[in-house]
Amino acid sequence: MKMIKTRPPVHDRLRQTASPLALSLAAGMMLAGPALAQQADAGKTELIEEIVVTGSLIQRPNNVAVSPITTVSTESIKESGQVEVEAALNQLPSFTAAGTASTGGQGGGGRASLNLRGLGSNRNLVLLNGKRLPLSDINGNVDINILPEAIIGSVDVITGGASAIYGSDAMSGVVNFKTIQPFDGVRADVQFGQDERGDVFKKSASVTLGSAFAEDKGHMMLTASYTDRPGLQGSKRSFFEFVTPSSFIGTGTYVPNAANLPTQAAINSVFAKYGVTSTVGRTLNLGFNNDGSLFVQTGALNYKGPTDNGYAIIAGNVRMPVGQQVQFQNSLERKTAFGSFDYEVAEGVTAYGQFMYVDSVVNTESGGSLTQIGNLTTIPTTNPFIPADLRTILASRPNPNAPFTWNGRYVGIADKNWDEQYKVSQFALGLKGDLAGSWKWDLYSSYDESLHDQALYNAVVKSKVQSLLNAADGGNSLCAGGFNPFGISNSTRISDACKTYMTKTALSTEKLTQTQVQGQLSGPVVELPAGPLQVALLTSYRRNTYRFTPDSDLAAQNIEAVTGSASARGNINLKEIAGQVDIPLISGAEFAEELAIGAAARYSDYSTTGSVKSYEGDMRWKPVDALMLRGSYQRAVRAPNIGELFSPPTGTQVQFGTPPASVGDPCDVRSIARTGTGGAQVRALCIAQGVPANVIDTYTFPTTATGGTIRGNLGLTPEKADTFNIGTVLTVPGDSPWYGGTTISVDYYNIKIKEVISGVPGLTTLSKCYNLDGSNPTYAATNEFCQLLTRDAQGQLQDVSLPFLNLGGLETDGIDVQINWSASLSDIGADVGDPSAEIYVTPVIGWVNHYNIQTLPGSAFQDYVNTSTLGRALPRWKALTTVGYRSDLFGVGLRWRYQGAMDDVTAVTTPTNPSRGVPAYNLFDLFGNVRVNESIELRAGVTNLFDRGLPIVASSQNSTDVAVYDAVGRSYYVGLRAKF
Repeated sequence: MKMIKTRPPVHDRLRQTASPLALSLAAGMMLAGPALAQQADAGKTELIEEIVVTGSLIQRPNNVAVSPITTVSTESIKESGQVEVEAALNQLPSFTAAGTASTGGQGGGGRASLNLRGLGSNRNLVLLNGKRLPLSDINGNVDINILPEAIIGSVDVITGGASAIYGSDAMSGVVNFKTIQPFDGVRADVQFGQDERGDVFKKSASVTLGSAFAEDKGHMMLTASYTDRPGLQGSKRSFFEFVTPSSFIGTGTYVPNAANLPTQAAINSVFAKYGVTSTVGRTLNLGFNNDGSLFVQTGALNYKGPTDNGYAIIAGNVRMPVGQQVQFQNSLERKTAFGSFDYEVAEGVTAYGQFMYVDSVVNTESGGSLTQIGNLTTIPTTNPFIPADLRTILASRPNPNAPFTWNGRYVGIADKNWDEQYKVSQFALGLKGDLAGSWKWDLYSSYDESLHDQALYNAVVKSKVQSLLNAADGGNSLCAGGFNPFGISNSTRISDACKTYMTKTALSTEKLTQTQVQGQLSGPVVELPAGPLQVALLTSYRRNTYRFTPDSDLAAQNIEAVTGSASARGNINLKEIAGQVDIPLISGAEFAEELAIGAAARYSDYSTTGSVKSYEGDMRWKPVDALMLRGSYQRAVRAPNIGELFSPPTGTQVQFGTPPASVGDPCDVRSIARTGTGGAQVRALCIAQGVPANVIDTYTFPTTATGGTIRGNLGLTPEKADTFNIGTVLTVPGDSPWYGGTTISVDYYNIKIKEVISGVPGLTTLSKCYNLDGSNPTYAATNEFCQLLTRDAQGQLQDVSLPFLNLGGLETDGIDVQINWSASLSDIGADVGDPSAEIYVTPVIGWVNHYNIQTLPGSAFQDYVNTSTLGRALPRWKALTTVGYRSDLFGVGLRWRYQGAMDDVTAVTTPTNPSRGVPAYNLFDLFGNVRVNESIELRAGVTNLFDRGLPIVASSQNSTDVAVYDAVGRSYYVGLRAKF
């Protein structure tokens, strides 16, 4: 739908307060006071423009919204200092960080996604001008990176279910990007950013051409833009110096087999030569010094290697901190082209269309490859590089000729990294017009295609490594020098020929397509005393297809430290009909300036899961002009997506940290599961699961994560949600220049999702199997969660099964509050000679009452509110406040981003022994803008003004969450916008 909006002059627009009929939160004011795109009543008219109505199929009087709608302008995004749209939106209390510049490691795609209310990025819809954008993955997510910032006029955020209006997936809300309006001329914008340490340099540039033609019957617009963001390694920040102390080290280590242990006498004799008088356990990993001698990794006995440049002795153990190797900010290079047109082909009939093409490359990196995940490589006793002292120990085993397992990190080969290239195109055509005067119709069709080409560089091929290790000459006949994994100096001196032999670039391809056809008809049916009764009818068809072709070695799990996946394909067809009605009941009466009700319903028929119904009812009441009360109830649905239905067994990582700071593998002797009150029962359970009895009392897990296997499920049924919101918006009456026109909005939301489609989280599986939350009081190995765990012959936790199932529920509720105050300087007696000058303060506050998770049907809900773990920070309080000065010519402001203190997630998963939580987090940003003349505007700012450092998140593998907290530090930006 379209509506006509009047726009007053600049200085009047800046002085307007947020309309109580459209906003519950003014995100634009949070980001930059002057940039709020407000939905105002009719006023002084200089320019008539057409905008897209969000949240309704019907043009309601005064564009009244019964669901809270936050509107953010492109100026707000610019003044946040970010070149990534999602980074600006994630500052809103209603958003939880999902896919960002700091996620997507291990070939995760590097996509930018949005997550409303923390309910998942696949439970909110992302639209462009009210229509669906191309999908970027099989889980139904939209990559915000595909949107060229230059075309964005504003962003509307609807918080609360909207399935009846927009269709499946809109359980937590809708994010609708609106393009800029047609214009004549040229617009150019450039922005440069630099962090204080000089290792992050972001830049973006765009140019947009607009023109009317055919005597103003037609309009066209073309945009091209470019964005470049570098990657940033953990080694560049001191925080990561000792983060994630991995036992996979460059020296390599011998891993004893519990079923074929060496004799104690042999170990004692070897270490006695080094002057070691303490007893070295037979089950401990032994590392290799450069002189051929051995050392004990756990305890660092006789260790002669480095303790810097990526190596460290932590708690007396030899480790390689992984945090230094990880790229915690992904690099991005994006090129976009966008075009749109409209043309009045006949009176009352307009043809329109648009195209979009995006070519973006995101690079993700996760450090050196490990001897990890899947079938491990082994070293035969015939290998010529085995040190003499190790041969002595191997010869004492019951089976002296058996090959042995080794742990190592391929320090002689460059870090594995992925180029994730996305080529996204969308083509759309439509016709719209008037019918019988006041009725509107719109026919629309589009096709989009997302091609994802993934290149994994420096992939270590297991079968090639095994051939080198098995060769009698150490592999010299296969490549010059062969492969010697014993000691740092040997591991780093791999010849170029052997590097080429051992590695490859693994190429995988993913293709998603989406075809849409939609028709809509709306208009008044009958004139009632309070206004017209209006209806809207919609019918649509959508088809999504998916095809994934992995590299053959990835599919065979033949790549070191990278989980693989089989090829897959699938498709979903959908037919829908929907209707909406708006009924005005009273207008202009005492205690009822306006009273109206509305309703909507949608019937959706999926080729995979059958039909579902969603519906909505709402009411709005203005007892007086200054006060509006609104509320709505919605039954929202989300059908299972392609990934949940068709995903083949796909490898992932289950991160559980290093005990005792984190849970780790509960069978690990350092874990709180072993040291707590149920330690004896956990010990017996671990033995029943396959940990050998002769190593159980010294068993340790060598790293911070293990493999997981995600599987699709064709037996899934749609999720169902009941969403409820009630709110009030007060515009303070009176003519006082100090408080007149101040708006205060308060909205309560309540979302309950049943039959949630999810894989059981790996940490939850471990907690429930080992009774860390009371789920397995008998410590039975037959427990359903214990059955999801697989251990190898030595007891090492090898795999956690993560099938998609209709499990329990998600419930959350809370309150959003905003106070929006401004005052004209001339009106309050502080005239500065500029009638447009004003000061403003805008606190925006989010408070979450509950965030309840029910893991399985019938199980108790657990409240995760005010807890933090990697990928899901759920603070009870989150606030954003801007204070500043603005005028037509100049503006300056200070933005305060606040996130309350949180407990670690272990306060819920292991309440008897939780890890330490996260303190309150405060960031301050300074921004300003100057209008040089009618054509040129300059902007500049400082983000993280006081250079706030990273807090520790105990349950995170990397000891923090760089998607939530700023790892870059104090940064500066400057930008210029020009119009000709």
